[in-house]
Amino acid sequence: MIKRELMQKNGIIAMKLAQEFLSKECGDRIDTVSNYSEKFDIARGTVQNAIKFLQDEKAIFLEARGHMGTFIVKINYEKLLQVSGIGSIVGVMPLPYSKLYEGIATGLYNTMEESKIPFNLAYMRGSANRIKALSKGRYDFALISKLAAENLMETENLEVIMDFGEFSYVSEHAIIFHDFSRKSIENGMKIGIDNSSIDHKILTQKQCSGKRVIMVELPYNQIISKVMNGEIDAAIWNIDEIIDRKLNLKYYPMSSKYDNKDTNAVVVVESSKSDIKAILKRYLKKSKILDIQKKIVKGAIVPRY
Repeated sequence: MIKRELMQKNGIIAMKLAQEFLSKECGDRIDTVSNYSEKFDIARGTVQNAIKFLQDEKAIFLEARGHMGTFIVKINYEKLLQVSGIGSIVGVMPLPYSKLYEGIATGLYNTMEESKIPFNLAYMRGSANRIKALSKGRYDFALISKLAAENLMETENLEVIMDFGEFSYVSEHAIIFHDFSRKSIENGMKIGIDNSSIDHKILTQKQCSGKRVIMVELPYNQIISKVMNGEIDAAIWNIDEIIDRKLNLKYYPMSSKYDNKDTNAVVVVESSKSDIKAILKRYLKKSKILDIQKKIVKGAIVPRY
């Protein structure tokens, strides 16, 4: 019934209004019919019919208060989501090769499952790749580091809607060497770099600043094997994978850091997506996600993603 109604003109405006109302709370004042009419370039009567449709479907309950305007007295977010045409929420994050990533993926699924909103995660290597896919509309949000987010926000229309804090993305980045006797990057070394990973690119360039080295472009998942077999001399790496996989590699602290911003996991969305922002802010529970992540890292519960 709802789907058939939404195929009509009134229904199309109802979808747009539902998307607007997803960002509102009980007690909020809605805009005037005239303003919605102007915004959507549609007749006032069509707007009034669309609002009536949302009320008939019990998606929203309104109260007119004279010259003060019209206010929301009750709101059904699940019904609004159904009418809005959004359907489901899909996010993208790094491949879950570490316990931290497994933990945050499980936490995201668990919290969204409670909301009864259809939810899925995709996994993609490289924050630059994830943001490119986000900008093309393939995903509703992306999980990246705070360091990458701040770098991207200089050129991209992005907004951080949740910051999980230090050490939620990785425990630490360090320098790994083929030759265990080496402890710092030296002139003439071949250094692995994955330019699709904004963190890896920034951190690698910083550590090699002022050194005459050869940058070897590699996919992130090949870097460890190339270091171990000696094809490259050194690289920046996430120590979580070294520890989790019990790899025979020594690692050393980086000479300079970025206030641990590379260790912060953040959720980013396109700034213009007010409906998606509202849904995620409402249903993603930061404390619960972090609690689940902590339990998975300790081995207290099994990952599920």
